[in-house]
Amino acid sequence: MSEQPVRVLACGDVEGRLNALFNRVQTIQKKTGQFDLLLCVGEFFGTTPEAEAEWQLYKTGAKKVPIHTYILGAASQEMAKNFPSADGCELADNITYLGRRGVFTGVSGLQIAYVSGREAPQEPAPAHCFTAKDLSALVSPLTASSKFRGVDILLTSQWPRGVFCFVKTLSLSQEVNTKFCGSGSVANLADKLKPRYHFAALEGAHYERLPYRNHVVLQENAQHVSRFIALATVNNPAKKKYLYAFNIVPMKTMDPSELVKQPQDVTENPYRRPAKDKTEVLKTGFGAAAEEEEPAAQFFFDLSTKQGGGFRGRGRKRHPDGEGRGRGRDPQQDGDGQHHEHAKQPRRHPQPTGPCWFCLASPQVEKHLVISIGTHCYLALAKGGLTPHHVLILPIGHYQSVVELSSEVVEEMEKYKSALTSFYKSKGERCVVFERNYRSQHLQLQVVPVPLDRCTTDDIKEAFTVQAQEQQIELMEIPQHTELKQIAPPGTPYFYVELDSGEKLFHRIRKHFPLQFGREVLASEALLNIPTRADWKECKQSREEEEQSCKELRDDFQPYDFAWED
Repeated sequence: MSEQPVRVLACGDVEGRLNALFNRVQTIQKKTGQFDLLLCVGEFFGTTPEAEAEWQLYKTGAKKVPIHTYILGAASQEMAKNFPSADGCELADNITYLGRRGVFTGVSGLQIAYVSGREAPQEPAPAHCFTAKDLSALVSPLTASSKFRGVDILLTSQWPRGVFCFVKTLSLSQEVNTKFCGSGSVANLADKLKPRYHFAALEGAHYERLPYRNHVVLQENAQHVSRFIALATVNNPAKKKYLYAFNIVPMKTMDPSELVKQPQDVTENPYRRPAKDKTEVLKTGFGAAAEEEEPAAQFFFDLSTKQGGGFRGRGRKRHPDGEGRGRGRDPQQDGDGQHHEHAKQPRRHPQPTGPCWFCLASPQVEKHLVISIGTHCYLALAKGGLTPHHVLILPIGHYQSVVELSSEVVEEMEKYKSALTSFYKSKGERCVVFERNYRSQHLQLQVVPVPLDRCTTDDIKEAFTVQAQEQQIELMEIPQHTELKQIAPPGTPYFYVELDSGEKLFHRIRKHFPLQFGREVLASEALLNIPTRADWKECKQSREEEEQSCKELRDDFQPYDFAWED
């Protein structure tokens, strides 16, 4: 297949400054050679007499347009008069109005999706606005094909709402309102169409976002990245960038392996961020107003005797806001003294897009294994554990790995580690913590106690190192003051071990990795000497046995559980 690049110029709001734009284009072309097309987003026409006079010169042919120019429609009522048809047409020699919405495919195979105007606040929509029907009519025919991978370029005048998620915008926030700028429907459109380049304008600002992924790492096949670029107004006094030049090989002619290459600075998809980070929750369909999502099912469930022994004894369970239930507040109660959760909304945690066995709000979670519930994390008995005290520390909300956790979740996870260290020490044990961020949907921090009289910390470190070498796994030691997220950005598959000395071992997973590696090392003769328990499936207990084991561990751990209050 031919991989001939198309040379493209993209431009922000022209606002009638045609001479300034086309003179600049001619200067660029003299220096770097001819470009194939110019794409203009935002307002093309101006309101001043000078702008009208300039337009007449190009419209009549008195002046020549030096490049094939494609423009979007009006973004305001007063500009609508310049566009005689909603279907698109040639307005002057070399200046083509694309239309209200649609897909333009050039002879090269380059596919450009476009939507003119602003999101309509209501129906019927003014001429300069688009509706949910317009967006559905654009998206449906494209995504209906099983071969659809995305479009090469998306042109919208409005910015997508929430595009700033996962990036720093300190300098930009002085120019635009980064929380409320743009349209939720445009964000949804970008998420569905997966453009390699998305251009927008109207805000008078230049902004090039870091590229973002269009797939979930470890859960979906790799896809190409998207780049969002907002351009300023032509000839603006602050000299902000309004023209963007780039070469692009059409997706249909690219080698698939080249297409899906991920740059170093790629981020997660800003339009699929956890619900707690959204100022507005984007709906799956298109609409003028985004709806607030329903809160997740109450995840602070009643661990009663029906579930194999509940929380009994010395304290009250912490409420989701982190305060004791009976301290300093008077929650509503019914006749038999039961607390009602509607007295205060539960804390919102990131939710999964599908079923998850470890989200505490999920109906799939095995609640009878829960030992302790904090504000952001919970402690559970490991199913098929290596030892009776083998536990998991898990975030209540849906996070895939440690490096994706917010600071408050990390802080509470460390508190659980510290509590477990003290608990194990009282039993004559040291703990080993490990995580496998590979073929796993929800973070599980495995915490395994090893008797002090069986081996030293150096023995444990050596066992991991030796077995890694035998299996050609490159296990490196993380420097003392280096955080895991510094060497493993979100989305990176990895295996990680933390020893009771504070030493940390790390392996970046590139292709395949033995899923039971952590258990196999700890179960080996050099350490726990229980090789038959390396696979958790071989260590299963009955539901009744699990309930009894959990109850015993819960009662045993309670004096060390910070989530309880006297």
